[in-house]
Amino acid sequence: MNEIYSTNESLEKASDFELVEKTIDGDQSAFAEIVKRYKSKVAITINGMVGDPDDADDICQEVFIRFYKAINSFRGDAGLGTYLTRIAINLSLNEIKRKKVKRFLSFEKIADEGSDLIDKSSNTNAGDNKEIVQMAIQKLDSKYRSVLVLRLMDNFSTEETAKILDLPIGTVLSRLSRAQIKLKEYLKPYFPDYEN
Repeated sequence: MNEIYSTNESLEKASDFELVEKTIDGDQSAFAEIVKRYKSKVAITINGMVGDPDDADDICQEVFIRFYKAINSFRGDAGLGTYLTRIAINLSLNEIKRKKVKRFLSFEKIADEGSDLIDKSSNTNAGDNKEIVQMAIQKLDSKYRSVLVLRLMDNFSTEETAKILDLPIGTVLSRLSRAQIKLKEYLKPYFPDYEN
């Protein structure tokens, strides 16, 4: 029992690179530690991108499956969290493309019924507001959504976001600005008194 405890404790203290090396050598508990370390961050990124918790769970699993299958090609040029986030963004973008028409039609229907969705007297609760903001984020073009999610929801720096998306920093900044403008436009009918 003490041996198991010390092994788990040593894995918790291991660097990402050491965990990758141990996984390549066949240590499944090292890979389990990678998943434990990064699952929630990856899940937050995916949920911000796709907006559907069920889809997000499936994509999150797929991120780690893809990483495990390609672990030998991980060179460590980027940090492990950045690398996994890049896989998460790419898989999320694939899912967005696959479901694009369905999502836009769903949001448009809700927007058309907006007066029923929100009481204009601002009697909405935080859960309703969060759902409205999430639907508005889903309406953003994926190139704007990915920058917005990484910068404002996942708190990656501009440089990290540029690296994850393989974009120049200037492009990240302009897309973030555009995303914020579009998001404000989408939310204005629901929050007419909000001025930023």
